Formats: sequence, C-alpha cells, structure tokens
Amino acid sequence: MDLPVLVPNERGLDRALALGARRVAVFASATESFAKANLNRTVDEALAMFEPVVARARAAGGHVRGYLSMCFGDPWEGPVPVEQVVRVCRALVGMGCDELSLGDTIGVATPGHVTALLRALGEAGIGAEVLGVHFHDTYGQALANTLAALQYGVTTVDASAGGLGGCPYAKSATGNLATEDLVWMLHGLGIDTGVDLGRLVATSVWMADRLGRPSPSRTVRALSPAGSDAASHKEQ
Repeated sequence: MDLPVLVPNERGLDRALALGARRVAVFASATESFAKANLNRTVDEALAMFEPVVARARAAGGHVRGYLSMCFGDPWEGPVPVEQVVRVCRALVGMGCDELSLGDTIGVATPGHVTALLRALGEAGIGAEVLGVHFHDTYGQALANTLAALQYGVTTVDASAGGLGGCPYAKSATGNLATEDLVWMLHGLGIDTGVDLGRLVATSVWMADRLGRPSPSRTVRALSPAGSDAASHKEQ
C-alpha cells in the first residue's frame, strides 16, 4: 500500500505493517511546548520513541517520512530559532528518516525565513532532495513560501484541496496551502502536474458547499464565479 500512514509509536507501526502499509510517517516537534501538547512528551522523549519505529519500518523495507511541526513559529514560544530546527532535523535524519517535511504549523513563515532555514539545513548536510514543505496560510504567505522552497530545489510540497486544514493543538493555525493555488502557480511555471484543475476546483466547490463556508483558495474563487460550472473552465 503506497498511502502514507502516520504512526506515533511501535504499536501504531505494528497495525500499519499488518495492514500492508509500506510508507509511514512520524510526527515530531521543533519546540518543547508543542511536543508536550501534541504527544505529551519532551522533544527528546519523542525522538527516543520514534527511533525504534523508524528502524523497524526501514528493516521491513518501508519508507519513512519525518514530519516536523513548528519550524518557524510556535503559539506559546514565539519565533523558533533556525538552529533549534536544524538540531531536530539532524536527529530525524540520523535515525534513518528517508525524508523530512518542514511544517509551518501556524502559518507565520516568510520567504526569507524559509530560505534561511533551507540554507542552514544544507550547511548541516541535509539537502533539498530529502526535504518537503508544509505551509499553512494564516498570513497569506504559503504560496510565496512554497515558491522560495521550489527555487531552492525542494520538489515535495504538501497542500490540501480547497485549503482545508488546521491543528487542534494550535488554535491560531488556519488551513493549509490550497492545492488549487499551488497547481495554478506550477502550471504558470511550465510544470506539468497531471492535475485537471477544473475538476479539482469543482470538487473543492462541492466540499465548501457541504461545509457551509466559502473556500479560502483564491483560485477556487476565481474559477468558480456565482452561477458558473467550475469543472468546465479551460485554462488559457
């Protein structure tokens, strides 16, 4: 099974492997406050819990992604020092994670901060080829941050249809980067995504209607004016 599965501990890994999962993810925090809120552990205690999970998943032929929350800012601690993030990233890579996803959980990152972190990671021996990015759009910077990461060489980007998302332990977190906004930008850069943007927009319009609120995605709003059929839109 290629669908990635979040596993917090060895018991979760046992269940995932039993169901045929071969792509698993652990979810760490760059800050003590969020580690306590999300996993009820310190950062180092969480890393110790993940180490056997990663080792066993790799031994079973699996691929392991390490998600790292609060890479840019924390609702309790404020701005997160770059060197603090680098320390946890090095620990995750050192225990065997194949890939790291850098999370801007509360959406406070800016392109300059993104570039600074990526450069620091590169200097620590963690290159763009093993990195992904995960931006929330609280300040409207998720797309700009993604472009900065792409220009640095990162090619793995998390996004959500219609900009859905949030975090129950970080009330200031808004939705994730909208997949529609990402696809619109990538198509404009000449990158073939294989995504039918019209059908994706139509799906997000449907979801927004079920949720009873408009989609925060600018692309969804632009391609689905009142009374039009978003699925029939043809890119120019």
